[in-house]
Amino acid sequence: MFGSTITTIATVTFIMESSTTETSKHPQHGDDRQNESRAETIQMKRSMRALLGVEGVSFLLASMIHAGIIITGYEHPEAMIAESVIGVVLLVGLAVTWVRPRSMAAIAAVVQAFALVGTLVGIWTMIVGVGPRTVPDIVYHVAIVAVLLVGLGLAWRIRRTEPK
Repeated sequence: MFGSTITTIATVTFIMESSTTETSKHPQHGDDRQNESRAETIQMKRSMRALLGVEGVSFLLASMIHAGIIITGYEHPEAMIAESVIGVVLLVGLAVTWVRPRSMAAIAAVVQAFALVGTLVGIWTMIVGVGPRTVPDIVYHVAIVAVLLVGLGLAWRIRRTEPK
């Protein structure tokens, strides 16, 4: 289920990105460096959208696990609420990147920073003994912090390549 969801998001992201940002099919007078830079920026934006989709879906899946929908034995209502809010924020941010493509870097940075802060709060609740403290929870939180940091780095890199 998880693999097919990720594949679907990546496919939709690729299709929508292809339809909204096309590079010139026939470059004028061989400005190869500018075309290469534009192609790299388009690829980074595709990657950013795919990453936002994967992050959002992973939080929603974690929420469903804490709700007992996917797997029983890991129910935790507070974690379910927090992870569903973070997942929705990330997916709304993904949708807004298509509505406001020029603001993609800022949108991606804001929603991922929100997710990172929420995840760090989740880690804090585990440390103080309030949140769930299972091995899968710990592994997920450490992994998603790394993914969110990569996403923030990519958003920063996209911002630096966009024209002023």
